[in-house]
Parts: sequence; structure tokens; C-alpha cells
Amino acid sequence: MGLIAWCALFAALGAAGTWMARAYALQRQLVDEPGERRSHRVATPRGGGIAIALAFLVALVAMILREPREIVLLACAGFGLLLVAGIGWVDDHRPLSPWLRLAVHAVAAAGLGVGFYLSGASGAVAMTTSVSALVLVNIWNFMDGIDGLATTQTVLVAAAFIFLAGNSLAIHLGLALIASTLAFLPFNFPRASIFLGDVGSGALGFALALMLGMSLDAKPLQAWPLVLLPLSAFLLDAGLTLCTRMLRGDRWWMPHVEHAYQRWARCTGRHPPVTVGYAAWTLLMCLGMALLWKRNPRGMEMVVVVCLAVGCGLWYGLRRYAAADDVNKEKGA
Repeated sequence: MGLIAWCALFAALGAAGTWMARAYALQRQLVDEPGERRSHRVATPRGGGIAIALAFLVALVAMILREPREIVLLACAGFGLLLVAGIGWVDDHRPLSPWLRLAVHAVAAAGLGVGFYLSGASGAVAMTTSVSALVLVNIWNFMDGIDGLATTQTVLVAAAFIFLAGNSLAIHLGLALIASTLAFLPFNFPRASIFLGDVGSGALGFALALMLGMSLDAKPLQAWPLVLLPLSAFLLDAGLTLCTRMLRGDRWWMPHVEHAYQRWARCTGRHPPVTVGYAAWTLLMCLGMALLWKRNPRGMEMVVVVCLAVGCGLWYGLRRYAAADDVNKEKGA
């Protein structure tokens, strides 16, 4: 099957699956209501990300048949995806303990790391991928709070990891992820008619961790800092916000609306400008990553550090801007 037909197949799976997931969610009343800890204003069904999760699972099975020598890695990835998406699907129906979900995520992440190690990757790649899976699953869940944000970031980051890995397995899996996510996007942006839900956000984070692991396995150790650039928007917003809440003594594991993207969306009253703004930053970081990898300059690590420092400054600026806007609104009221 050619790459165009491959993309068309997974776009069709993503679109059809999302349509059926929305019908199911409406029938079962799986709806996110507006509230103080949410950024949307109208009741919206959730759980549409199961379409992407199932499509990516199909891609894993197809690649086992196409490249049987990779069966161990792909089987471990499929097992982990089922765990992450499965616990998310249950949580979308009835809230579970965050610690139970974290434990399941940890098992899935460990399994992915074992899959890489048994497939011939170094211990460093296996360990880094395992930790990354646990981190990205939860970050994608934290950052899935406004229309189109998690999905557009997934498309851009997956494209970056395809570039870094550059092998047939990564290309096929990455394109399957991108195609199914793009098919979901019209249901989720610019105005969402269905949300990813925990089943979708977790699956996206796990799929990207698999892509990240393949990128690390294909590149020399010196190029590893480059994987931080495409992920920087989410890593910085989630990481800095989490640290801020922990330092204040807040119950950091509870839902909230303190991320920079949430505050920005509250200021503007609209989601698309925020989603586009984050996408513009990530696209710039992806282009910078490609340029750095092509030239392989000395001081690559320092360039990455500077980019992350700029991102920290933007995060702080957005928070200050949002705080000032809140004060002005209170005075106006």
C-alpha cells in the first residue's frame, strides 16, 4: 500500500470513528458541562479520541504484518496503548482515582521501555522512552483543555519525530497518527462538537512517546536535546504551572484552569487564537530542530537552552498579561 492510500485509510478510520464516538457519547450522556475548572462554555460530548486510539492500534497491527522483525516493540506498544486508552475510556464514563490512572500509565510506560530494550535499543533509549511515555501521557491530558490544542500539537510533534527517525516504521506510524488526528480535528476545531476525552489525550501522549523513542534510537546521543524543541510548548506550560502549584502547596493533581493557555483563552474569550499561537511556536521550534540537525553545529545544547529560556519568558509574560486582565475586569465590574 502506498503512503497516499495509507494516509487515506487512517483518515477515513479517524473520521468515521469520531462520528460514531460522538453519537455514542450523546446517547450515553457522556458530556462535559461548563464550570469553574473548565474552559468551554457549552456542554460538549467527550471521548472522541477513541477513534484515534483505535486507528493507531490498527496501524501497529498492520506494521507487525509488514515488518514482523519489529513484533516485540510493536506488541509492547500496542499493549501499552490499550492500557492507557482503556483506563482513559473507563475514566470518561466514571471518574477514577488519579493515582490508579497514574499506576496504569506507569505499567504501560515500563512496557514500552522494555519493548525498545528487547528490540535492540540501548538502555538509555529504553529508560528515556519509558519516562517520556509517563510524562507525555499526563501532559497531553493536562493540556487538552481548549478546542484543537492537543490535536494540532500532536500533528506538528509527530511530523518532527518522523523527520528525526526517518525510517519506514516511523514514517508509517507517524503518518497514521497524523492522518487520524487530522480527521478528528474538524470535530474539535475551531468550535468543538466533541472532545478527545481521557481516552484520546492519553493515547496521543503515548503514541508520541513511541515516536520519540524511535527518534532517539535513530540519532546519536548528541542530538537528543533536539526532541525537546517540538515538545517545548506543552512541556513548559505544563511543567512550570505544575511547579508553581506545588510551591504554593495546592492540590496539584486536581483539575484547574491555571495553565498559560487557559488564562490566555479566558482573556480573549476565544480558543482559536490560543491554539494558533501555540501552533506557531511549535512550528518555529520544529523548523529550528530541522535546521540544527541538518547543520549539526557546535553548541547545539546551548541553542536548545536559549529556546527553552525564551519559552519560559513567554509563559511568564502570558501569565502576567492574564493576571492584569483579570484585575481590569474586576475593576470594571
